[in-house]
Amino acid sequence: MLNNRVVKLAFSRKLRLLTQSHFAFVFQQPQWIGTPNITILSRFNMLEHPRIGLTVSKKNVKLAHERNRIKRLTRESFRLHQHDLSAMDFIVIAKKNTASLDNHVLTKELEKLWRRYYRQFQD
Repeated sequence: MLNNRVVKLAFSRKLRLLTQSHFAFVFQQPQWIGTPNITILSRFNMLEHPRIGLTVSKKNVKLAHERNRIKRLTRESFRLHQHDLSAMDFIVIAKKNTASLDNHVLTKELEKLWRRYYRQFQD
């Protein structure tokens, strides 16, 4: 519980960037933070919750099961941290070396990036 209210940790459709226009909105004027393996672009939205979009290109991550693993771990990390984040749209971009990271290292790297966003853009 957070502040005596029950926190839902669901990952519903409303938490995802689904259309090209959603992605274009973020790409127009992004704020970004990153590591050598992951970049997260963001932009404040007019909603009351954060949303996430993922780009894991075949050029950077050759194998489909690796792309799926990266997306699955990123969605899970976002799901667990969504209530700490401001009402922003996020685009997570996986770079070339991301596939070489094991699950634990990738999860820790994402947590570090979410914490940086939380500290930088506290409500």
